[in-house]
Amino acid sequence: MRLVAWYSLLAGLSMIVSDGFMYLWFRQTLFDQIDSSLEVTTIQALKNLDNEGDTIMFDPRQEAPALASLLNDAGVEIYLLAQDGSLQEHLGNSLTLPTQQGLQSGFKIISTENRRWRTYTQEILPRPDRPPGWLTVARSLEPVDTTLQNLLNQHLLKIPLLLGMVGLGGLFLATRALKPIGQITRIAEQVSVSGDLTQRIRYQGKTDDELEQLATIFDEMLDSLQATFEREKRFTADASHELRTPLTAMKGRLHVELSQPRTAQAYRETLQAIEQEVDRLIRLSSDLLLLSRLEQQHQNIYLESIGLSDLLAAIAEQIQPLADLQQIQFSTHIPPNLQTQASPDHLIRLFLNLLNNAIKHTPTQGKIHLSATDQEHQVQIQVSDTGIGISPEHLPHVFKRFYRVEKSRSRNVGGTGLGLAIAQEIIHRHHGKISVHSQFNQGTTFTIILPIVPTSRATQTKQATS
Repeated sequence: MRLVAWYSLLAGLSMIVSDGFMYLWFRQTLFDQIDSSLEVTTIQALKNLDNEGDTIMFDPRQEAPALASLLNDAGVEIYLLAQDGSLQEHLGNSLTLPTQQGLQSGFKIISTENRRWRTYTQEILPRPDRPPGWLTVARSLEPVDTTLQNLLNQHLLKIPLLLGMVGLGGLFLATRALKPIGQITRIAEQVSVSGDLTQRIRYQGKTDDELEQLATIFDEMLDSLQATFEREKRFTADASHELRTPLTAMKGRLHVELSQPRTAQAYRETLQAIEQEVDRLIRLSSDLLLLSRLEQQHQNIYLESIGLSDLLAAIAEQIQPLADLQQIQFSTHIPPNLQTQASPDHLIRLFLNLLNNAIKHTPTQGKIHLSATDQEHQVQIQVSDTGIGISPEHLPHVFKRFYRVEKSRSRNVGGTGLGLAIAQEIIHRHHGKISVHSQFNQGTTFTIILPIVPTSRATQTKQATS
């Protein structure tokens, strides 16, 4: 309503200014026409003065035919005045001018009881055959006043009608234009009261205006909040389930052992089993904490220029003894001088996780290969094995939290089901990509793509850091 009031006020002021200008312009035009007519009448009347008498008067021989056309013009009066302003002769019947002192040439307006008059006075200069005097021509302003009054009444009647139309139209347009804001307010209140994040505005505008953009952004925000809450809800449920399993196992073992006396060896075995479950809980808690930190968009990890070739070589040296212990052939192909912007600790965790998974799921006499390829503006790292592989129905889900492939990724192996989810988050924080390709009973290949840093740029960065 305030918006409509401001629009109406602005429209009213605009109409008043516009109509006022038109009224004044039209009034001036009418007066200019009357003044021109008075000047013409004055010139014609001067031509009919008597030039042979001792007093100033009209020539009686020319008065009737010459001035008849002027007097036929309704409302025209002609006055011939002496030098002192006394009336000498009057042509017309409507107005009798009183004796005037201090006459001046020019236009003026005279008001009588019934009407107003526009007069034009011109001095008659003396001549040898004619005394001086004054000639005044008057014309009634009644037609002009009537026309102007009608025009003013029309404007005064038009303004409230137009303001009403502007107000109603503005109210309709404002209500329609501000409808998305009302919807946003109602939906925000519903979400705030009920906590139902499924509410949406779904504004369908004909043009991509600011309100439609606002409604779209609000819907996208609700989509993001809903996805976040659903993800956190699933995460909480999964974490509770994963934490409950070892706790239940420990509780059961303790209950059995405490139900009756046992030997020292039995107690030792029970404590060792509980210790394994505690270790698993510690790993699970650490993985959950790391994943939670990585998923916080506002806490980006610190990236620095590192030598990727040296990092991969060091990781390979660390993995080699484990591969030898499992009698697995481990090979590498790492070109020198690869540079990237990364967090060394996170990359070490990423590649150790992938290589450990490859060792766990590759049988004896199998092969594992770590390779890196220098491509344009990026480096591609692959971890491939000849293990049991992953069936096609599980491939789309391997990066989900707590997801395990049957048999090959059971809890007996010792994993938490978070390793690949953590790996994916680490890659995302490094602005890279990770993908998996696998064939059941033939092997699995994980491909990581990271942005590459040219050697010269990496050297400059290192020098600047130093």
